[in-house]
Amino acid sequence: MSYASAPDEAVFCVDKLLEYMGQDEKALNTVVKIVRDGIGPGIEPLNLAGEAIRDGKLMEARRILHNLRGSIGNLGAKRFVAASLALELALQEGRIVEIPILFTALEGELKLVHDHAGAWLDQHSGRAAVR
Repeated sequence: MSYASAPDEAVFCVDKLLEYMGQDEKALNTVVKIVRDGIGPGIEPLNLAGEAIRDGKLMEARRILHNLRGSIGNLGAKRFVAASLALELALQEGRIVEIPILFTALEGELKLVHDHAGAWLDQHSGRAAVR
């Protein structure tokens, strides 16, 4: 199964993180903070990676994507992680023709993560109150 056909749980799922932390009020508050911090930068890191790619700074783009993959990966975003790894590998191997397609796919996955994480925050913490 490709990352694009993976189930919604692969888009965003912090259930295991909550379980690992004890599934109590304190754990929920901690996970809410992790989710907020994870999606807080929005699409800016991806925009920076795109600028680096356009400027031919492929190593810089890979570094940005690697860091973004780490923070978003903490949110159980398996599809995003797979898409990011595909783009990072294409950058590393100089597969220039594939980069725009992979970048667009990653952009879509990041939007899905933000949508799912936002809905989760709305349900678990009243996100609108802290914007």
